[in-house]
Amino acid sequence: MTDLLQKFTTDAQPGHPNLTPKDAATLILLDRSGPSPKVLMGKRHDRHVFLPGKFVFPGGGVDSSDRRMAVGAPLDPRAEAKLLRAVRRPTAAKARALALAAVRETFEETGLLLGSQRPARPAAPTGPWSAFAEAGVTPDLSTMHFIARATTPPRRLRRYDTRFFTADASAIAHRIGGKVGPEAELVELVWLPLDEIKQRIELLVITEIVLGDLKAQLEAGFSHDLPVPYYHVVRGRRVRDLL
Repeated sequence: MTDLLQKFTTDAQPGHPNLTPKDAATLILLDRSGPSPKVLMGKRHDRHVFLPGKFVFPGGGVDSSDRRMAVGAPLDPRAEAKLLRAVRRPTAAKARALALAAVRETFEETGLLLGSQRPARPAAPTGPWSAFAEAGVTPDLSTMHFIARATTPPRRLRRYDTRFFTADASAIAHRIGGKVGPEAELVELVWLPLDEIKQRIELLVITEIVLGDLKAQLEAGFSHDLPVPYYHVVRGRRVRDLL
């Protein structure tokens, strides 16, 4: 882990102001139905300005609609408490919006709707969340684990304060086609064995770090009581704190 942190550069990019990081969330879908856990990753389009051609987890920035979407079940209180540590103006609504952003971004990039199917059509704000209402799917945050947080170093073109969540593949309630392809944000999706990912594809350093954290948490029992690593820069040095 120390070697990986040393590779995770804190160098500023010349000419960029010190932007406030944007709240963001990522979801690692986990399939534990077989002998070895697998995770879902998508390959970004080569024409993207940000991380072209890289394999990533679905994710993106928090949207105002994420604060208005209803849920079928809340976050585990232990996960919520960790989400609100080292945060300005912490509220339960903020923690819920972060988790919902991961669910919404996963749908937008993969067509997968996570939650529970209900006979009554759930209320939803306009935009991407309307697809959940049409499919009768309500997000269930109780199935999600908060496993890591990472903030982009200062003076970068883009800065994110990203929370990494996981959810089991069994939480997929519905699928909508056409979200992945040659002209989409993700050109392909692959389920990769957790133990073999580094041998199969090139990973971003933070992706490799978080996958290592995920593996360690699975081996430790995957409890909400486990500490959550927080990667950020303190006095010009990348550090790993625990939430």
